Amino acid sequence: MNKRELLKKAEPHYGEDDLLELEHAVDLAADAHKDQKRKSGEPYIIHPVAVASTLIDWGMDIDTILAGVLHDTVEDTDVTLETIAAQFGEDAAFLVDGVTKVSQARAGMQDLTEYLPQTKDNLSKLLIAVGQDVRVVIIKLADRLHNLQTLQHMPADKQTKIARESLEVFAPMADRLGMGRVRMQIEELAFSYLDPKEYKKLQNTIRKRLGKSTRKLASVRDEVDAALKNQKISYEINGRVKSIYSLYKKLQKVNGNIDDIYDLMALRIIVETKEDCYRVLGLLHGLYQPMINRIKDYIAIPKPNGYQSLHTTVITPAKQIVEFQIRTYEMHEYAERGLAASFHYHEQKGSKEYTRKKSSAVLPAHMQWMTQLQEIASRLRSGEDISSDQLNVDLFGDRIFVYSPKGDIYNLPEGALPLDFAYLVHSDIGKHAYGFRVNGSIHPFDKPLQNGDVVEVITRKTSTPRKAWIDQVTTTHARTKLRSQLRQLGMIESISNAASIIRQKAIRKKAQS
Repeated sequence: MNKRELLKKAEPHYGEDDLLELEHAVDLAADAHKDQKRKSGEPYIIHPVAVASTLIDWGMDIDTILAGVLHDTVEDTDVTLETIAAQFGEDAAFLVDGVTKVSQARAGMQDLTEYLPQTKDNLSKLLIAVGQDVRVVIIKLADRLHNLQTLQHMPADKQTKIARESLEVFAPMADRLGMGRVRMQIEELAFSYLDPKEYKKLQNTIRKRLGKSTRKLASVRDEVDAALKNQKISYEINGRVKSIYSLYKKLQKVNGNIDDIYDLMALRIIVETKEDCYRVLGLLHGLYQPMINRIKDYIAIPKPNGYQSLHTTVITPAKQIVEFQIRTYEMHEYAERGLAASFHYHEQKGSKEYTRKKSSAVLPAHMQWMTQLQEIASRLRSGEDISSDQLNVDLFGDRIFVYSPKGDIYNLPEGALPLDFAYLVHSDIGKHAYGFRVNGSIHPFDKPLQNGDVVEVITRKTSTPRKAWIDQVTTTHARTKLRSQLRQLGMIESISNAASIIRQKAIRKKAQS
């Protein structure tokens, strides 16, 4: 894609002044990168233009598009942040700076989730950049997607390294942002390089099965079409094919038996309202026999990344097993583009709601994890030790929603314990925790919470933290608050004293040997 094509693509979505800025950004980037080539031998400007094009597809605001065009200039050319700020504004410059910090952080780390002590400063830069403005990581996702799409030009060892990092870091990050389509694209491309034989094998398996499934589903679709029209429900219906990597992961859970996978191809019904979703669910269950254990209501209880939909699997009179997904147009838009769908330029005109100072304040409940990134970063910068396991749980692990008795929603990592919840509500609640009720029943301190649990903390003013609690928290947030309270009570050494003792022991041991 060249400048003219990019501007034509942007024209329906942005104002005249925005388009002039975009044209200027492409000219500046083209001039800055004029002596650089991609591994394919093509001019380097092809890459930032492709990134900007993807960001337009995702409906991002104009500052993000400009930053997409300029994202490599500060790191790879003589262009300065001051120049970008003067010509394109502080927001665009801030985003370019954030992307640059993420790139520098990654360059200093062998693996984001298994970093060594000397990478702390780099990791803190990454966390600060992402925590301050989520658009930084959205630009990085577009950047990574294009790099994967052109990965064939890289040496084999680089292909493997980039593909593995994409699968382990960038795909989960896209999923956390609710960007389902992007997650799937990253996973598919990365998997095709990491295990090309298995990828082609599963690709052929899907192709063979789809021919049979499509023919069988046609009659079911016709029946559902007729029933929906009869009820005068406004709808769209289409097929959804399971991705190759999703199939690979699912096969691992069912010992490789593809006959145990019922959602290789599903029918998706998109309607106008939430009420219509439940009407359609009732209609389907009237037509076919539902498999009770496979009914999932992600509308009432969304997935931790904000995904909403009704899922049901039914058995037709012909003994065919069919999965349906039912959602509104708004839910479908979010399922495809996730948080990126919130940044459309129409919502941004005259508004700075998503700029660096306010971005975390407007994040929805399922994005609470992002507001904790700066806290982690500041502790890393001050020299505190945070294990790679904690970072893996807090940043890249699966998430759950739990509720207070008043109905407030709290987002925790999967495997979180009751004390994690207590300290997330408030450090004083955690400090005075005496016991827990989960869904009305007494719940032990060491039993993990589940998605959808209603958690009540039983407190007593006389209750104080115990040293044993250190083994009964899993989150960085809870562990930090608890350790601080235990130090105040004189129950554990300060971190610096403890580190000093460990160092002295190591020195003595080395001297003895």
